[in-house]
Amino acid sequence: MTEDIHDLVIAGSGVAGLSAAVYAARADLDPLVLEGDEPGGQLTLTTDVENYLGFPDGVGGMDLIQRGKEQAEQFGAEFRHGRIEDADVDDQLLELSLSIGDTIYTRSLIVATGASARWVGAENENELMGHGLSTCATCDGAFHRGDDVLVVGGGDSAMEEALFLAKFADSVTVVHRREELRASEIMADRARDHKDVQFRWNTELEAIHGSQEEGVTGATLVSHPEGYPRKKAESGVDVERETVDVGGVFYAVGHTPNTQFLDGTGVERDENGYIFTRNDAAGRPTARTAVEGVFAAGDVADPRYRQAITSAGTGSMAALDAEEFLEALQDSSDSAAPATVTKEQSVP
Repeated sequence: MTEDIHDLVIAGSGVAGLSAAVYAARADLDPLVLEGDEPGGQLTLTTDVENYLGFPDGVGGMDLIQRGKEQAEQFGAEFRHGRIEDADVDDQLLELSLSIGDTIYTRSLIVATGASARWVGAENENELMGHGLSTCATCDGAFHRGDDVLVVGGGDSAMEEALFLAKFADSVTVVHRREELRASEIMADRARDHKDVQFRWNTELEAIHGSQEEGVTGATLVSHPEGYPRKKAESGVDVERETVDVGGVFYAVGHTPNTQFLDGTGVERDENGYIFTRNDAAGRPTARTAVEGVFAAGDVADPRYRQAITSAGTGSMAALDAEEFLEALQDSSDSAAPATVTKEQSVP
C-alpha cells in the first residue's frame, strides 16, 4: 500500500482545527483534517453559544461546528475519520499511525485534538450534558440567572467557576468529596468569603435529575463524615442521601489534553500533558512546538482560557505558522538539490 505525502495534516475538528483548516485551505496547502473519535469536539455538547463573535442572537454549538466544516471544505480542505494513535516526528517527514489502521505521512502537523473534561460518573450525566449540565461556567453561566446551581470539584478551577456563577445564580453550592480543598489559599478564601457561595463537605454527586426538554431540575447528593461517600456506599457503608432542587450542575474536576499519542516524541508538554508552544526571536507567541513542523492550537496548549474564540484564534495562528514553515522548507529544498520529493510522489 502507498500513501500520498501531505503538506499539512490537522489533527482535530473542533473550533481550533476548523479555523486552521480554513486558513490553510485558503493558502492552497490542501490540508487533511482528521476528525477524531468525536468530530467537532466539546462544542458539540453546548446547545447555545452566546459569546462567539458575529452571532448576536447566539448559535448552537453543533451548528457553529457544521458551518466551520462547510467553510473549510468550500476552500478545499479534506476530512477523514480517524484518530492518531502513534506519531513519529523525529524525521523531516512525519509518520502518523491512525486508529483505523492507516499510516499517513506529512511534512507538517497541527495538533488541535482538544482537552476532554473529566466527568464524575453521576447517573444521567450523558443525557443531560449540554442541557443544564456543563463543564464551562464562562460558556453557560449566563443561562442560569436566578437558578440555584451546583459546582462539583475542589481545585482552583472549581473556585473560579463558583465565583463566576455567583454573578448570575441565586446561590452556588460547591460539592466536594473531602473536607479540605485542593485550591490555592487565595482562591479558596475568595470563594468562602462570597455571600452566595456555600460548601457541602464530604459530599458527592450521585445522580442528576431532569430531561433534555426541561433541563436540570435537581440532583441527588450522597455524604459521609469521613469523605469519599460514593466509594463507601459501594463497599456497603451507610451513607446519607439528599435530593436538592437545582437548575444547573457544573463539573470542575479538571481536563485531560488529548495528547497521549505524542508520548515518546520531542514535543514538550507539562506534567498534565498540555503542549508547550514557543515564542519567536522577538519574544512573541507562536503556535510552534519544540519539534520542527509540529504546531499546536486550541485546548491542547491552553489550560487557562479554553474558549471557542481563543481556540479559533490559535487555530489561525497555527495555520499561518505552518504556511511559513512549508514555504521555508520548499525554499530550502529548491536550493539544496534539483531532485526533491514532491507532493505527487508516494511513500511505500
